[in-house]
Amino acid sequence: MVQEIYIIDDDESSILVFKELFKNDADFKFISVTSDMIDVALKNIPSMIIINEDAIDVDIIDLCRKIRNDDDNIITPVIVVSSNDEVEHRINILRESIEYYIKKPVNEKYLYYTVKNVLRLLTINRRISPLTGLPGNVQIHAELKKRLANKEPFSVLYVDLDNFKAYNDVYGFLKGDEIIKFTAEVIVSCVHKNIPEGSFVGHIGGDDFVAIVPTLQCDKVCQDIISIFDTNVLKFFTPEDIERGYIEVANRKGIIEQFPLTSVSIGVVVADVNRFYNMLEIGEVGAQVKHAAKSVIGSSYSIDKRKI
Repeated sequence: MVQEIYIIDDDESSILVFKELFKNDADFKFISVTSDMIDVALKNIPSMIIINEDAIDVDIIDLCRKIRNDDDNIITPVIVVSSNDEVEHRINILRESIEYYIKKPVNEKYLYYTVKNVLRLLTINRRISPLTGLPGNVQIHAELKKRLANKEPFSVLYVDLDNFKAYNDVYGFLKGDEIIKFTAEVIVSCVHKNIPEGSFVGHIGGDDFVAIVPTLQCDKVCQDIISIFDTNVLKFFTPEDIERGYIEVANRKGIIEQFPLTSVSIGVVVADVNRFYNMLEIGEVGAQVKHAAKSVIGSSYSIDKRKI
């Protein structure tokens, strides 16, 4: 993946330095724009923004605030390069959530490795769910691909919540996030308790999770997840909802509908050696078997054991 780095520089001299520094790195693309064209850079959501403070005609604090106030670039790393050595000036810039302030004259090797290391950390962070701290889709796919290539048997647990939208409608998204984090903790705890080594848990997104475990342990893991989830999920509901066993939600027409309390469904795909050749095949079967689990009221799991 090519990393697009925008350099804010009104005389466009800095880009020559960076192109020379990174001439052997095909994955880095440097684009120079003037400070009055910052909106162009923000629109393209760059991998990084580097500001040459000595070569812009706008206030550096205003420019930094503009970048940080852009919703699409909240986590875009920003480096300010400047000859201003006043400590208070540096602090004022860093106070605007700017990652690095590098004073001129700049050691080229220091600049080179700073850019590379900041982008390396950003790439790692983007692979992790910010809500649960679990590996995201990039690492999930990499893990499945590795296990298929190694031709080792394993089972994939596709886990998600039932009636979760209704819960969000009644209790709000902040409470919904708490249930998602709780679900992640339950899955990780049950997987690691039964398989201390060699297992994997990932967060696809929303209320969808994946766990990769040895086939012999998948029944026990599913049973433990359901048992612990059902016992503890009640703390996220009011006593009134617990007593009646359902929540009430008005649909788009204003009609009140009843939904059971949130439960968990698990679809298990047994990936015997040579049964699957790519992740898409596993995912397709996973969707089918999870649908079977969700057709049951309350928490349940369903295992697909079909042979080739």
